[in-house]
Amino acid sequence: MKINKNIEKITKKLLEEIGEDPSREGLLKTPLRVSKSWGFLTEGYSSNIDKIINNAIFKEEYDEMVLVKNIEYFSLCEHHLLPFFGHAHVAYIPDGKIVGLSKIPRIVDLFSRRLQVQERLTQEIAHSIFDVLSPKGVAVVIEGQHMCMQMRGVQKTSASMTTSHMLGIFREDSKTRKEFLNLINIEKRF
Repeated sequence: MKINKNIEKITKKLLEEIGEDPSREGLLKTPLRVSKSWGFLTEGYSSNIDKIINNAIFKEEYDEMVLVKNIEYFSLCEHHLLPFFGHAHVAYIPDGKIVGLSKIPRIVDLFSRRLQVQERLTQEIAHSIFDVLSPKGVAVVIEGQHMCMQMRGVQKTSASMTTSHMLGIFREDSKTRKEFLNLINIEKRF
């Protein structure tokens, strides 16, 4: 895990600024733990799609929908640096190529482990799969709970957000879009 000494210093200063004593026993290692945590939570900046895919694209004549649903994700709101999290549902219709199954959740992780807004996260996942596979279409729906809205601000603890982005046949053909939405059948999860 990457440790950033500057984040440690900033965290110690932050503790002082909010009225805490960073030399207190319970806080002694907090700056180090925060540095490690930020290294993990933002590792999407140090990775890229080629590294994630790792040549796991295969020729295949399958031409029906491929769907991975209920992919858990965690991200940080770029406006308040507070977590948002939920489930992503990702589908594509191949056009001669498929990708290794584990790569789809890894793509979700790649983009969610950056400072984000859910709308952009949804688009980045869809466009990256579209660019890598050149499929007939890609569909992404993301559900999220946002701590910036639930634990501060309007404090609406039951509120959640759903975003979608459709490309290719999912945008053009209402039957394909409807099939995808029926297959994910979003139910209350929170």
